[in-house]
Amino acid sequence: MDKIILIDKDDNEIGVMEKIETHRLGLLHRAFSIFLFNENGEMLLQQRALSKYHSGGLWSNACCGHPRPNELTKQAAIRRLGEELGFETNINKVFHFCYHASLDNGLIENEFDHVFIGKYDGIINPNIDEVHSWKYDSLENIKRDIMSVETSNLYTVWFKIAFTELLEHLKNDDIISVSKK
Repeated sequence: MDKIILIDKDDNEIGVMEKIETHRLGLLHRAFSIFLFNENGEMLLQQRALSKYHSGGLWSNACCGHPRPNELTKQAAIRRLGEELGFETNINKVFHFCYHASLDNGLIENEFDHVFIGKYDGIINPNIDEVHSWKYDSLENIKRDIMSVETSNLYTVWFKIAFTELLEHLKNDDIISVSKK
């Protein structure tokens, strides 16, 4: 059973708990999100595997997850990128934010989310247990989709929140320049 890190509002560790139980109880925990861009400035999106325990089949950012106890957040992000999409790339933390959202199956996300950005134009070899499909798309298309009543439900709840936060923190040109570091 995967254990994740419980934290206080300042991201100080206060304990560990099994992942599903943490989401059932809606306890604040440490998480990360990775946004990757290709050389054309398009964002890599993944469609979650249909068999995922929540939000199956929905589109989301390149990768997200939780560090394990005694694992640094950036190390966890790099590990998870390899596990889900089959590659490694340089990523840099650009900001963090907290959010609280209800998911399907009665689960609750209550996360202190560390956001990383990177650039990737190589081969993608997704783990079929994690990823159903993937694509690159423009920021404008994504923004239009998540704001549309007809297509907003195709994306994970946390992606819609994180994407909006990303746009608020960085102008489009800044996103690409940060991703090249």
